[in-house]
Amino acid sequence: MALEERASVCTFDCPDTCSLTVSVDDGRIVKVRGSDALPYTAGVICTKVARDMAGFVHGPGRLLYPLRRTGAKGAGAFARISWDEALDEVSDRVSKVIGCWGPQAVAPFNYAGPHGFLAGDSMSARFFHKLGASLVYRRSLCGGVRSEAWAGTYGAAPGVPPEFAEHARLNVVWGNNATVSNLHLVREVHKAKRRGGRLVVIDPLRTKIADQADLHLQLRPGTDVLLAWAVAVEWERAGVLNRAFIADTVLGFDEFMARARAWPIARAAEACGVPEAQIRTLAEWMAEAEPLVLSVGNGLERGRNGGSGIRAAIALPALLGRFGNGSGIVLGAGNAFAKTPAKLQRPELAPAGTRTLNLIDFGRHLVEDDLDPPLRALFIYNHNPIVVHPDQNRLRRGLARDDVFAVGIDVSMTESMVHCDIVLPAATHFEYADLYGSYGHHWLQRAEPVIPPQGESLPNTEIFRRLAARFGFDEPCFTASDAELMDDAVDPADPRLGGVRPSAIPTTGAVPMSTPDGKPIVLFENLRPATPSGKIELKSDTLAQRWGAGALYPEWRDGADDHPLMLISPASDKRISSSLGGLAGSRKAPPLLMHPKDAAARGLAGGEVRVWNERGEVYLPLRITDAVPPGVVASEKGAWLSTSRTGQTISALVSADMRADIAEGACFNDTRVEVAAA
Repeated sequence: MALEERASVCTFDCPDTCSLTVSVDDGRIVKVRGSDALPYTAGVICTKVARDMAGFVHGPGRLLYPLRRTGAKGAGAFARISWDEALDEVSDRVSKVIGCWGPQAVAPFNYAGPHGFLAGDSMSARFFHKLGASLVYRRSLCGGVRSEAWAGTYGAAPGVPPEFAEHARLNVVWGNNATVSNLHLVREVHKAKRRGGRLVVIDPLRTKIADQADLHLQLRPGTDVLLAWAVAVEWERAGVLNRAFIADTVLGFDEFMARARAWPIARAAEACGVPEAQIRTLAEWMAEAEPLVLSVGNGLERGRNGGSGIRAAIALPALLGRFGNGSGIVLGAGNAFAKTPAKLQRPELAPAGTRTLNLIDFGRHLVEDDLDPPLRALFIYNHNPIVVHPDQNRLRRGLARDDVFAVGIDVSMTESMVHCDIVLPAATHFEYADLYGSYGHHWLQRAEPVIPPQGESLPNTEIFRRLAARFGFDEPCFTASDAELMDDAVDPADPRLGGVRPSAIPTTGAVPMSTPDGKPIVLFENLRPATPSGKIELKSDTLAQRWGAGALYPEWRDGADDHPLMLISPASDKRISSSLGGLAGSRKAPPLLMHPKDAAARGLAGGEVRVWNERGEVYLPLRITDAVPPGVVASEKGAWLSTSRTGQTISALVSADMRADIAEGACFNDTRVEVAAA
């Protein structure tokens, strides 16, 4: 058969959501590269996707058939069974749980492996709502703090498209390991630099983009709110605040500045661990730059002050009135899409009064049995919780319980799948049709399958259709086709679709989520903040109502020093979170980065080291470098347990009980550890 090239879209958990060209030979993927269907992709994709897709789809780790566990949970002993046998057993075991404990003893244990509207939560959400299973709050694991901070300040409005970075006189990339996890923003920044623009990077880790910056502020993790306050105080001293804009459009300015004034440059510099001169330079460059583009990543949300850090950072353009004419904040892109989640997921099917559980509390609930009714049946899909959740060891103990029936749905046998009683083989995104928004750009895309499902694998939508039928759910919403689900995911009447139904969007192009007249959506040009007051809210009653009185304003909470080193977990250039962690490029333990002063104080010169706290211990190869500041160590997130001789990775060291100041966010970058020779 001749080589064929087919259009697709990358579904991994990444803000870039790239358009792809897939080369197929006799039903097998042989090459994947970027395409021009999405102008933002412009033919370029990350190395890991270009390199690893054939192994991801066709490699020896691919799940191809339904399996039943035959050994102890976690031992990896399974036998092949038919789909009918698998579905019958799931129906029988889950029905017994419901008969004994009620439907809320059942819960979906899923997150965001694939980011398509259909594979993410469409038919599955309908199934669990109808079943009466416990509802789950998932945003605490990642992204919720940033989303809530943005919504509390600017409402459910999009920030500027990332393409604006190309023309900025100053790009500020804050807490975003963009070269690894936001590649196309970096390309726009490089274009700006070639035009004479400057780049500032604010990050505890000297990332690749930090190496390319004109100024890198290597602050201590979690001190971002102090840095932003110091900049605001310096602007007040220098008389460059845009008083007219503030009076007209900013709510809570006086209270914000009252908190900021306690942290002038000298005090903030000491707390942040950066030179005073760098803060002054940052303040000067931001004040004079037009256009100014600020990009805030997920890095600074992952600590006790995460919400306050983001809120203070995104307040800075408001203090200058720097919106429109090319200026703005690259954030909130998901708000650009005409999504209709209620129509897609049908929450009205859930019984009134159904409880909602926090995703990162599942380990505690399973180990301590602290719920009534207790959790007795789980469906793990789009997720590898043992690798990515905090307090890994507690979660593993919970999933090892023999009295908890677990169904796993995945493309490969992850550490979480080996704890399941029934494992169902999921299709990869190259094997089904889906519709794609983005949380990093303003383009809507659609993809068709480029190859048939491998083995007996099925798309998530079909798996949950079959489960719904087994449970006797016969409403029309449970037989909806994938095309109908696409048309339920996005409003077909939205004028930006030009009368084309979402299910009919050409796969060879992308639809810009711009204004009806084709212009980019820009705050204060063609859009106002979608807050209750219609203003930029530095004082947020909305956040206070959701997360407590302490969330009314950005605040500062000092941390405990129970161990001397702070561990942060940046993204990897080999994985997307834990996705691709089972492939060859990820089979080595990621190194631990440590500053020379900290290494010398412990008599360390290299080799393997033990990283530990009261929750666990991990052995990692040591790399001594000033890429991290003193008092901070770093190791990449998402490594699979197979990389570790203790059967633990750095997620074992992270507390699942510490929370960020808003959104119940997990505090991965607020983890205290000690390090010693192995």
